[in-house]
Amino acid sequence: MEEKYAVLKNLQNKFGEKIKNIFWKNERRIYLEVELTDLPAVAQFLFFNQGLRFATASGIDTRQAIEILYHFSDDKTGKIITVRIYLRDKNKPEVASLAPYFKAAEWIEREIHEMLGVNFIGHPNLSHLLLRSDWPEGNCPLRQDKNHE
Repeated sequence: MEEKYAVLKNLQNKFGEKIKNIFWKNERRIYLEVELTDLPAVAQFLFFNQGLRFATASGIDTRQAIEILYHFSDDKTGKIITVRIYLRDKNKPEVASLAPYFKAAEWIEREIHEMLGVNFIGHPNLSHLLLRSDWPEGNCPLRQDKNHE
């Protein structure tokens, strides 16, 4: 499967060892891991150079880290490339925002900020999206290590 998919080959040619732990879940779903510092460049390459659509992102508290998955759709082939990062400093979880590169990232980053407490550096507006405006600061409903009201 891997050698037949041009986008993945282009990613590997461009980023080499920066692309880690490539995993084909099935013929249409590809997961890869990158370091936090490489996320903006990889995301921009997928979006601007390879023509993939930013579909959404999801986040989860795995106890060891906050994991964020950025899902890019290759609408021509039906494949989804998921770029995984780990925020290991749970006391200060932060990563560069993708919103400055594609507007579609704005709302989902706000949701992840609110639910998991992730600071998206460079995001234009991390105000409340889902929770009431007087929700207590630092009380993140999807965090396993925080007390909830």
